[in-house]
Amino acid sequence: MDFNKLIARVKNILLAPKTEWPVIAGETETVQGLYLNYILILAAIPAVFGFIKNSIIGTSFFGVTVHAGIGAGITGMIVYYVLSLVMVFVMALIIDALAGTFGAQKNQVQALKTVAYAYTASWIAGIAAILGVLGALVMLAGGIYSIYLLYLGLPNTMKCPPDKAGGYTAVSIICAIVLGWILMLIVASFTGAAMFGAASIGSSNIGLDGNGSSVTIDSSSALGKLAAIGQKMGEAGQKMEVAQKSGDANAQAQAAGQMLGTVLGGGAQVEALAPDAIKAFVPDTLAGLKRTSVSAERNGAMGMQASDANATYSDGQHTLHLEIADTGSAKGIMALAGAVGVEADNETDHGYDKTYKQDGRLVHEQWNTQSKYGEFSIVLGDRFSVKVSGNADSIDQLKAAVGSINLAGLEALKNQGVKSQ
Repeated sequence: MDFNKLIARVKNILLAPKTEWPVIAGETETVQGLYLNYILILAAIPAVFGFIKNSIIGTSFFGVTVHAGIGAGITGMIVYYVLSLVMVFVMALIIDALAGTFGAQKNQVQALKTVAYAYTASWIAGIAAILGVLGALVMLAGGIYSIYLLYLGLPNTMKCPPDKAGGYTAVSIICAIVLGWILMLIVASFTGAAMFGAASIGSSNIGLDGNGSSVTIDSSSALGKLAAIGQKMGEAGQKMEVAQKSGDANAQAQAAGQMLGTVLGGGAQVEALAPDAIKAFVPDTLAGLKRTSVSAERNGAMGMQASDANATYSDGQHTLHLEIADTGSAKGIMALAGAVGVEADNETDHGYDKTYKQDGRLVHEQWNTQSKYGEFSIVLGDRFSVKVSGNADSIDQLKAAVGSINLAGLEALKNQGVKSQ
């Protein structure tokens, strides 16, 4: 995959769609090529930033902020991503099936081109998922612009008469809305959270620098990390092409898993800590409370893994819950969350909720002064999450409880099980 070519296509379809659509229509493409070189990469953007919003920043409702668990967030992200890829293909089939109704020419590859490039604006706008109300407006604008792109594209790719492009677009969008709602309902069943909330992001974290005539990308920035992931996906895509040509179903499944793992793992395959290994960081007592229960597990799908340990501590009056999670195959997403530099600070008359970086670590704390309930969590090595929640006299007790965990020992394992692809 040529990442520079991808960026150029995104730029052209967004800034000069009227001249870019005829070029797209005349290109010789395949379904496989469109997925490997374009769709697989851009469709990952809303899935990734939705995970950052749901599990790292959290979603606020009437002063209460809800965070999806890391495990649920990863599961929801994978489900959203996979279903998004399916939705693109289904939409292409619908547009192809509608061709005759609107005087257009049936062609599945051209229909897939239409969907993929029209969706570009919506996918790119998915970055704004972390920006709260402003982000919602940006994503809405991205969706509207995608409709406009579809309207411009249909006469070129599907050869429909210009005077029928409006009706063709309208019917296609109705189908897309229905499919989109189904997609969100499925994902919500896994995460239990929405994708909007309040957050801020500094422009310096995006990673672009230039003087008007040239632009460079900071490799340590969010955009730089996305570019690196894109390059790794190109390498994984070549392996998938070989697997496709071989006709070996097992090889194809393995290559597909590697492709998805590249998106989530930041270009590396990661074996999450074994249950016994992560359970070793769960202490017998926490904040003076005795441990009353403990569990640990490691789950995997399509060659990707994540593990977590959970424990409850109680003295009959006070109860604390400890969760230690190894994001495993999604460590690349955690690194991206840190690079984005997300920050949130919400206050009400009965508490606060904020997300910030401290000593290079992503930290989240939430406290309710009325119920004396809160949570404090920290991300270690762009891979591990440690969270303590429950009733306490103050947020400082929860902070101290997290601090009593062997954080340095856990962070030292950030490269364990990591294999570069």
